[in-house]
Amino acid sequence: MRLRLIIAQLLCAALAALGLLAAPTATAAPAQTAVRGGDVLYSASGRCPVAFNVTNGTRFYGIMGGHCGTVGTQWYADPRLTVPVGVTDTVVFPRSSYALVRYTNTGLTYPSEIRAGSQIIRINRAPQPVVGQQICRTGPTTGLHCGTIQSLNASVTFPEGTVYGLIRTNVCAEPGDTGGPGFAGDAALGIVVGGSGNCASGGTTYFQPLPPILSAHGLRVGYART
Repeated sequence: MRLRLIIAQLLCAALAALGLLAAPTATAAPAQTAVRGGDVLYSASGRCPVAFNVTNGTRFYGIMGGHCGTVGTQWYADPRLTVPVGVTDTVVFPRSSYALVRYTNTGLTYPSEIRAGSQIIRINRAPQPVVGQQICRTGPTTGLHCGTIQSLNASVTFPEGTVYGLIRTNVCAEPGDTGGPGFAGDAALGIVVGGSGNCASGGTTYFQPLPPILSAHGLRVGYART
């Protein structure tokens, strides 16, 4: 049996050398067709995750962290900046911390879903957060982690100013996770603003609640699949 295997390997090598054995054809990666919460977008100045997709009934938007770019920032689906996705319309920071990216690429879809590792999670609602409830978050640095809401109406001070009305949790996060979605099952709860600690020893992470953003801009989650 071993002799036959060696002979077969030598024959394949000889045929390949003579150009008589076709090389395997590389298969191109499938083109991206959707942008979801948890996906990373890229600009000329860096990258940021989308927290949630929302709509006003006419247009679709992605909600990002308030530190992600300025009004007019162009976002792309790839780090080479070849697939445009949208442009930042609104930035609110400090006091609150979020940005709205107006999606412009009609060749992509923007479902009310988030990507958490290999999972695709449908987002149907955006309730008010409650102390003691579970909250999970996903981010490009450390992936999916869960914890508990410890308090509401917390505040965090940055060099640019203070952000108020935040959700305080014992979920861990690390640099690069900021701006990712916070959720519980099919409920969108908030956007990672920042915190302390790490995912090896634990820590405290703060979230910008989602309901006030939706109310201020006439937006909603849980719309029909596109």
